[in-house]
Amino acid sequence: MTLGLSLGIIVGYLVLALLVGLVAYRVSETTAEDYYLASRSIGTVVLLFTTFATLLSAFTFFGGPNLAFAAGPEWLIVMGTLDGVLFAVLWYAIGYKQWLIGNRNGYVTLGEMLGDRFGSTGLRALVAGVSLLWLFPYVMLQQMGAGEALVGLTDGVVPYWGGAALITAFMILYVVLAGMRGVAWTDTIQGLFMLSVVWIAAVWVVSAVGGVGAATGAMLEARPDFGSFGGGTYSVGFIVSTAITIAFGVTMFPQINQRFFVAKSGETLKRSFALWPVLVLLLFVPAFMLGAWAAGMPVDVPEGANVLPVVLNEYTPAWFAALVIAGAMAAMMSSSDSMLLSGSSYFTRDLYRPVVNADASAEREAWVARIGVAAFALLAFAASLFRPGTLIEVGSTAFSGFALLALPVVCALYWERTTRTGMIAGVLVPQLAYLAVVLSAVAGFVPTLPRTVFGGWDVALGLMALSAALTVGVSLLTAPTAEGDASRFAVAGD
Repeated sequence: MTLGLSLGIIVGYLVLALLVGLVAYRVSETTAEDYYLASRSIGTVVLLFTTFATLLSAFTFFGGPNLAFAAGPEWLIVMGTLDGVLFAVLWYAIGYKQWLIGNRNGYVTLGEMLGDRFGSTGLRALVAGVSLLWLFPYVMLQQMGAGEALVGLTDGVVPYWGGAALITAFMILYVVLAGMRGVAWTDTIQGLFMLSVVWIAAVWVVSAVGGVGAATGAMLEARPDFGSFGGGTYSVGFIVSTAITIAFGVTMFPQINQRFFVAKSGETLKRSFALWPVLVLLLFVPAFMLGAWAAGMPVDVPEGANVLPVVLNEYTPAWFAALVIAGAMAAMMSSSDSMLLSGSSYFTRDLYRPVVNADASAEREAWVARIGVAAFALLAFAASLFRPGTLIEVGSTAFSGFALLALPVVCALYWERTTRTGMIAGVLVPQLAYLAVVLSAVAGFVPTLPRTVFGGWDVALGLMALSAALTVGVSLLTAPTAEGDASRFAVAGD
């Protein structure tokens, strides 16, 4: 009965989210701008929470507590403070400029914007291809998180593949139906829901173990090293590298970057990024501290399992644990459907239409997008069954790949002298180098190329510097092409 109730709550919640998407579908217009950007009509609260819920992925909700449980609560500083602030700054520096440009010129994707500025279908396709490449492991991450969550909640009665298959089915259905409007609506509901239940969960668990003081004391008794800053996993190189690659990587995520185009006004965008650090801390404090406190609790966390479901099963009723996991899975679906929606726009607008079939009808393009969504999700599901790393490892791989796009984009936005050749060099060379690093680790090449150097510094930081150097250096050595038009990015703030 308990198992049936738990699964019923989870499936029921996902169905409810699907119904919201159906309502959005019925009021949406049949235009690409409405489907992908909700006709650029999103207000402050919805923009803030759709961005928030889109980032409420398995990386945050399960990977974060797992790392805090294993290595200590400093993960809260890395993700909460540093990335809360850094991403807000980048939201302004990159996102606001993109909004001004996109609002004036009607751009839907990053590749479309850059391709038009430099008069280059090749650059447009390159940016889209790189984005889809690193989107793949992050979609896979959500499927891995859902599979592991149901294993933990049901004590293994539901197999790993079952949870991964469940969220895959719902994410495909949702994207086919909802579009950006439905995604934004459900993101807002799910963001508010997740904030509520994670705080209730933290209070419930902490009360059961005797309060914050008792939970912290037990944690420090079991792991004295958790009481001092740094050390172990948290080297200076790890903290700085992770904060920078995640913050810059987030700005280039298709599902986040595309949200820079959807705000209905500049003031909406400004208010949203000003509130961002507060919202981030409100989620990360209870979620990550539950992971850290669990180190001092008498719970048995099997190797490879997520700590949060184990703690909830131990200290809260089954129905509440199921409700939290349902919310977490819905948050993962929010991330996944946003990724698939943005990915489909990159695929159809930046690859299929300009490269394959420029004369495709809107109806044909819509069908190509839906088929592409299903194929992409199913391939990611198949890859997730092999569990190619921990949630943190898979997530970090995607973040670093996207981070390599950021500095060439900054050059394009703010430096008129940037050339098409400089952009292609600044994007392509570091991406090929990083892909070689990742493939050498996954495929077991000998010798394996290092992901970190000099005591924990991510090699992606060096490749980010290379991307900027190549973009600037090659631009200085080459002339702007006749097809380029720097005036397209010459906008004034409002």
